[in-house]
Amino acid sequence: MAARSRYEELARQISAVGAVKRGLARILPAECPGGSATVLTLLNKYGEMRITRLAELLAVDMSVTSRHVAHAVENGWLERLADPTDKRSRILRLTPAGVELLDDLNRRTTEMFARNLTDWTDEEVGQLNTLLSRLRDSFSCRGTGGCVPGKHSGDCRAGHSDDSYTRTPV
Repeated sequence: MAARSRYEELARQISAVGAVKRGLARILPAECPGGSATVLTLLNKYGEMRITRLAELLAVDMSVTSRHVAHAVENGWLERLADPTDKRSRILRLTPAGVELLDDLNRRTTEMFARNLTDWTDEEVGQLNTLLSRLRDSFSCRGTGGCVPGKHSGDCRAGHSDDSYTRTPV
């Protein structure tokens, strides 16, 4: 186990990741706030869904999800279609304009990291990706038994492909 001072430094470093998040937010087009970008990303990853499922994936209140969806619909990035199994419900679907915007957001994100990490080697970027993935997994045990603290193996996520918390443009 690492020394307490190492965990204190980790806490400071994780807090400082806010600078990276702000950098990501700055590259978003003015008409596409972070919430809208996340909605589009989830629909692109998981496909058509009801707004209730989207709210679950976002882990936010239905009213917040509705605002994000309304904004995306108004901008032509999403469409609401009648649910064939329940005509009272709507299914959300990305439009071609939404897919195009996501492509642009992913390009902007990749370019921002490439520009800001020019002095990093491929190996260092790979190490960061590996360690961040491991850190995320250490906080996301979801299996029926979970993991023993300090003994995360990844087995706790077996059968759980929901990684909605990964790779959003913001």
